[in-house]
Amino acid sequence: MNDTLENWKRSHYCGDLTSAHIGQQVCLMGWVQKRRDHGGLIFIDLRDREGIAQLALDPDRDHEAHEKADRVRSEFVVAVKGTVSPRPEGTVNPKMKTGEVEVEVSELKILNTSKTPPFGLDEYTEVAENIRLKYRYLDLRRPALQKNLMLRHRVARTVRTYLDEQNFLEIETPVLTKSTPEGARDYLVPSRVNSGTFFALPQSPQLFKQLLMVSGYDRYCQIVKCFRDEDLRADRQPEFTQIDCEMSFVDRDDVITTMENMIARVFKEAIGVEVATPMARMSYAEAMDRFGVDNPDLRFGLELVELSGLVANCGFKVFADVVAGGGMVKALNAKGCANFSRKDLDDLTEFVKIYGAKGLAWVKMTEDGWQSPIAKFFTPEELAQLNEALNAELGDLLMFVADTPRITNESLGRLRGHLGQRLGLASKEEFKFVWVTDFPLLEWDHETRRHVAVHHPFTAPCDEDVPLLDTDPGKARAKAYDLVLNGSEIGGGSIRIHDQAIQSKMFELLGIGEEEAREKFGFLLDALEFGAPPHGGLAFGLDRLVMILTGSDSIRDVIAFPKTQKATCLLSGAPGVVDEKQLQELSIRLRQQKKE
Repeated sequence: MNDTLENWKRSHYCGDLTSAHIGQQVCLMGWVQKRRDHGGLIFIDLRDREGIAQLALDPDRDHEAHEKADRVRSEFVVAVKGTVSPRPEGTVNPKMKTGEVEVEVSELKILNTSKTPPFGLDEYTEVAENIRLKYRYLDLRRPALQKNLMLRHRVARTVRTYLDEQNFLEIETPVLTKSTPEGARDYLVPSRVNSGTFFALPQSPQLFKQLLMVSGYDRYCQIVKCFRDEDLRADRQPEFTQIDCEMSFVDRDDVITTMENMIARVFKEAIGVEVATPMARMSYAEAMDRFGVDNPDLRFGLELVELSGLVANCGFKVFADVVAGGGMVKALNAKGCANFSRKDLDDLTEFVKIYGAKGLAWVKMTEDGWQSPIAKFFTPEELAQLNEALNAELGDLLMFVADTPRITNESLGRLRGHLGQRLGLASKEEFKFVWVTDFPLLEWDHETRRHVAVHHPFTAPCDEDVPLLDTDPGKARAKAYDLVLNGSEIGGGSIRIHDQAIQSKMFELLGIGEEEAREKFGFLLDALEFGAPPHGGLAFGLDRLVMILTGSDSIRDVIAFPKTQKATCLLSGAPGVVDEKQLQELSIRLRQQKKE
C-alpha cells in the first residue's frame, strides 16, 4: 500500500536547490528519474518541472527510508525529507543547476508506483512522434517540452502585462458563432435546439472585435482559441491560439508601432534577446520582386533577379516565348554551389515543380564559362549581360524559372528558402523581422472568375486607391501589414473598413450580392451606420511565435495536447463516433459510405 502525504508540505522544487541551501532541511516531491545502487548507498535522481535533485540514502542514517528506496523504480512518485549537503569531492556535476549539492534523506514516502514507461523520459532518448503523442502525459514530463510550455507561459504573461500597460481591455468573444463564406473551411457545430442549423467555431474573432470598437471600448485584446478545418503541416493546427488586438482612432503606423514594441518586450523577457525598433518595413511589391514571396527570410541573401528584358529576344525559345506571352523569367545565384551533382539538380527541379514550375534551367560557372544544356542558345554578348546581372563568378550555380509571374515568383522564392536551410544560411540564433505592407486589396480567382480578398473582406483600401474600386479594383492596395520573422508570418492585420458604403462596395467586388451580404453580415453593416470609429488591429499566432522562440521544428512541440497532421488526437482518440441517440437529438442521419 502506498504512503500518504499526511501533513508533509513541499518546501522547494527539485531544480531550485543550490549551494546556498547547504545545511537546510528540505521536503521535496516528484518523480524518480533514475535509481543507482552503489553497494549500500542508494542514489536517486528526483525530478519535477523545475529540474533534478540528487538524493543520497544511507542505511546507517535511516534504515526504513533506505529499504523503501531499494523498492523504487523509474517514474515512482515519492516525497522525501532531508538535509542539503555538498556533493563529495570529484562528484560535482557542473552541467546541472543542482550539481554541487545533494539531499541526505532522512525520511522517504512512496506516494505511487508506476509501470515501466514505453520510452525514456530524459532529454536524449529519440522517440517516434506517434508514440510521444499517444502517451503525451508522459512526453510532457520530458525537460524539453516542460521548458517550451513554461516559456509559452512567460510569453502570454508578458503580452498581457504589456497590453494592460497600453490600456487594452481583455474581453472574451463568442466561440459558437455563424459560418461565413470567406476564408478557410469552418468547423461546424449542429444545434439541437434549432434543428437543421449550425454554429461555426471562430476562425478569428474578427467581426466581434470590430463591433467592440463600434461599442466604444477603444482598445481590445484577447489570447483566444481559433479553429480552421484546413490541410495541416508542421506549423499549422486545426485549433490554434491567437494574440488578438484591435484599436480605435488609429492608422497603420499606430498599430505597427504598438505591436512591434510588444514583440520586442516578449523577446527580451522570454529569452533575453534585445530586438531593435522600429523594425524594417518592405512593400509587398518589393518583397515579391526581391524574394518571390510575401514572407521573406532576411537572414541570408540569394535574392531573385528578373531577367525578362534581357532574354526577351534570346535564342532560347522557352525564355523568349514566356516573355512574349506576358510571363516572367527570374534567376538566383547560389554562390559556390557549382559542385552540386546532377542528382542534386534533379531534386531541385522536382522541388520547384511542387509550386507549378514546368522545370528549372541551371548553369554551373566553370573556368570554361557556362556549363549548361542551355548555354548554346545565347550569344557571347547575352552571356556577359546575364553574368553581370547575376553577379556570376567562378564556382557559382545559376538557376532560372520561366513561367507566369505568380509561378515564377513562388517556385523560385520557395527554392531560395529551401537552399537557405540546406546551405546552413539560416541560423536559429538570429532573428530578422520585417513588416510587409501595401498588399493588393484583391486578387483575381480564375476558377470562380471573381475577385477574392487577399486578407479578408473587412480590410480597408489605401485612401488614395479608393477611386480605383470603381475603375480598376485589381490595382487597389490594402492598408494591410504582416510581421514576418525568419521567413514565417507571425502576425497579420489591417486597418478596417469603417464606412458602410465602402464595405458594401467591397462585398459587391467580391461577388457577394446585397441579399447574401445582408444574410451573412447584416449585423456588421447595421453597426457601421451607428458611428463606427476608424479602427484597425492585428493578430499574432502564439503557437508559431513560441515555436520560433524555442527553436522547435514543429508547432506540436509548443502545444500541450496537439493534433496530428491528420487532425486526430492519438491520446484521446478524437474525433470519435457518437451513438445513434445523440444523432437523433441533432436531427442528423449519417450517409452510408460505399465500400470500394
